[in-house]
Amino acid sequence: MWECILIGLTIMCTNSFVFAAELSKPNVLIILVDDLGYGDLSIYGGTDVKTPNIDSLGIAGMKFTQFRANCSVCSPSRASLLSGMFPDRAGVPGVIRTHAEDSWGYLAQNLTLLPAALKKHSYESTAIGKWHLGLESPNLPNERGFDFFHGFLGDMMDDYYNHRRHNNNYLRRNSETIDPQGHATDIFSDWACDYLRDQAKETATAKKPFFLYLAYNAPHAPIQPPQEFLDRVLKREPQIDEKRTKLVALIEHLDAGIGHVLQTLKETGLDQNTLVVFTSDNGGQLNLGASNGSHRGGKGEMYEGGLKIPFLVRWQNHIAPSSQTEVQGVLMDLFPTVLEIAGATPGDHSFVQRIDGISLLNVFLGKSETLESRNLYFVRREGGIPFGGKTSNALIRGDWKILQNTPFSPLEFYNLKNDPLETTDLKTKAPQELRTSLKQIMLNIQEGGRVPWQTPH
Repeated sequence: MWECILIGLTIMCTNSFVFAAELSKPNVLIILVDDLGYGDLSIYGGTDVKTPNIDSLGIAGMKFTQFRANCSVCSPSRASLLSGMFPDRAGVPGVIRTHAEDSWGYLAQNLTLLPAALKKHSYESTAIGKWHLGLESPNLPNERGFDFFHGFLGDMMDDYYNHRRHNNNYLRRNSETIDPQGHATDIFSDWACDYLRDQAKETATAKKPFFLYLAYNAPHAPIQPPQEFLDRVLKREPQIDEKRTKLVALIEHLDAGIGHVLQTLKETGLDQNTLVVFTSDNGGQLNLGASNGSHRGGKGEMYEGGLKIPFLVRWQNHIAPSSQTEVQGVLMDLFPTVLEIAGATPGDHSFVQRIDGISLLNVFLGKSETLESRNLYFVRREGGIPFGGKTSNALIRGDWKILQNTPFSPLEFYNLKNDPLETTDLKTKAPQELRTSLKQIMLNIQEGGRVPWQTPH
């Protein structure tokens, strides 16, 4: 074991793992992918999928085995990551969509999002790829703190090659509508590489540290891998079914794109002082062939398969290679973590919202294997017959998990320590624990109810 003491931006260490004594502020690259299942990377046990580039982050850094999204669908998780809050407290309990009658979130106007908070610490912030937190003013990326946006405002693309959603072109370069050619994964990877090369050209005196939020649409539906990747998987894995083959090919194409980005980091020398995070916005979609490992359920569900996600982090000379942790992090923890790495004093922030996330910096540095005790609350609001505009919820309190998988499903109650696969409902066998969890989930529902989630008129 080794010990480190963080004082401002100076890290002093004892023992054989050596850190730089004097540090400039690190760059931050967060790579967020869409609907990637817990079991859909080789480093997380996937046997029919090859993801060497993504895996390399865990080999050179730290792998989390108990990390969760803040929701089992897209927009709420993204709102939590960028606000540091539970999603309904950020105004986004459900998916933001093109048509108002099927849109279930509105990013709260009074929040300071991560890029705006980083400005106070001299960071330049860029978002490339999927936004999905607002299609119009005042919730466009440049209005919420990003200096530069090059990406897709909407949710899913109806086609990875024509980049439309309901016949709308949501691709933008800042406020300019653009219409590039090619597969969206390749486009986003190329834009990220271009951005990194531009950053490397900055003179030493003019250069600011950067925050790059690179959010891919892949491997979200529609499952459209390039033919060469599909052919490769068909040849290598003839035993898997057609759905799985196509999804594996799309994931491997995504891995190749991320590999280009990581190679550009290395070629420019930026990798020496860049924290790289890789994760997903929720679990994999089972009916499209995704694997969530041994976990029950998938995307859209409150079972662990909908919430557990891969999380890998690399920070050269700071995070021990091939390290692993069972700390139960969630996406909203990235907000205080990145701010602390950027030089903010923990608990002393100049934004208005109360931050629900907890910094993971000490976990990254190997100084702690625990976080302060907290309840993890999960909410999803959705329409249609299965939901009717109501919410499904879950809450993890210590070893106990209470959930209602849809608004019309019965309550379920599990002990995750003894039953991590959620097979044995204990609501009739642990009545006192059930009552305590019910009270806590009600308090969270009440607090979330204070924040509007409909677009104001």
